[in-house]
Amino acid sequence: MLRMSTSLGVVLFLAVATVGEASAQAGAAPPPPAPPPGSPAIFRAHADMQADLSRSMAEGRAMASARIVLTDQYRGAMVRRTEANGAIRHPGHTEMHYIVEGSGTVETGGTVVRRDGEMATIQGGESRRVVPGDIVIIPDGSPHRYSEVVEPITYLEFRVVAPN
Repeated sequence: MLRMSTSLGVVLFLAVATVGEASAQAGAAPPPPAPPPGSPAIFRAHADMQADLSRSMAEGRAMASARIVLTDQYRGAMVRRTEANGAIRHPGHTEMHYIVEGSGTVETGGTVVRRDGEMATIQGGESRRVVPGDIVIIPDGSPHRYSEVVEPITYLEFRVVAPN
C-alpha cells in the first residue's frame, strides 16, 4: 500500500511541531489541548496509520481517514478519496494537503454553491491538477473540494487555527 518517504516524514514532523488547530464537530466533545511547549514529539507509527486507514477504507465510503493527531490547536490525518466530493470550507482554520499518491483536480477559492439534491460545487474558484509531491495550502475559510479523482488520492491533511 502506501509507503512514507523521508521528505514526507519531514513534512509531517514540521507540520505537527510548528502549527496549531482544530474544530470540534457540533455536539462532540472538544478536542484536548495541544501539549505544552517542551513536551515530547507526537509520534504515530506508519503501521498503525496504515491499519487505521485500511479499516476506514473497508467501510466502503468515498473518503477514508486515519487520525494522526487531534488537539484544540491542530489536527492531522491521512486521507484517501476515491471520488469527487462536495465543496466545504473551514472558517477559522488554514489547511494543508500533501499529496502522497494518486491524481485528480482540486478546486479552491470562489463561493460554495448548494442546490437541492446535488453535491455542493464552487463558483468562481481555481482548479489545479494534483499529483504526488504537490502541496495545497487552503487559507482560512476558503472553499475547496476534489472535483475529479483520476486515481484514488491519498494525502496528509493538517488543519491549524488561523491567527487573528
